[in-house]
Amino acid sequence: MKRYLLAGLVLALVTTAVVMFSSPDLQGVALLGAALGGTLGLVPDRSPAQRVGGFAVGFAAAWLGYALRAAALPDAAAGRAVAVLIVLGLCLAVAGVTRGRLPLWSALLGAAAMAGAYEATYAADPTAFVTSSATTATSILLAAGAGFLATSLLGVVVVQDREEERAAERADELSPFVEEPQPAAAYEGAANFEAPHAAPRRGLSSTRPFDPQPEA
Repeated sequence: MKRYLLAGLVLALVTTAVVMFSSPDLQGVALLGAALGGTLGLVPDRSPAQRVGGFAVGFAAAWLGYALRAAALPDAAAGRAVAVLIVLGLCLAVAGVTRGRLPLWSALLGAAAMAGAYEATYAADPTAFVTSSATTATSILLAAGAGFLATSLLGVVVVQDREEERAAERADELSPFVEEPQPAAAYEGAANFEAPHAAPRRGLSSTRPFDPQPEA
């Protein structure tokens, strides 16, 4: 738990520093970028390089979607729908071609970072796509990088904690079926127990026929 608190404190301090000493463009996306970068660092799926690679693929796909909207697609619901289809299709294609080495979830996270940071800016002035997209992309990537660096070292710790939790859950599930050991006194009493001898039948000799007869 101390390591989680330390990582959270580092993330909070880094994000605060970004907001205080950066440009207004970066200040507006600092929390979004730090949160997404922190998530990218905390999820223990694939190596950190593969997670970052998937994030970069999704981020670039979202940027390409805005480029198509600015250059060729109509500024209407149909154009936006086509752009979304292209972005998600690229993310799925890369995840499939790499057989999950670049995980799909990190690609979707990268696409969400670009879209969340840039949609309002693009809608305000689509003609300024070239300059505004570069500024927004730089700002969100810096914030996401700070969040990733603050939490990336906790991936192994998260794996260990989840394995311990699953082991404890399995032990709790099996506990009703495990017989409790009997107290030692019960076994001692069973060892000292002697079966009673059967009484001889009336009228029959207690000796066997071939046993030597006692002398008179």
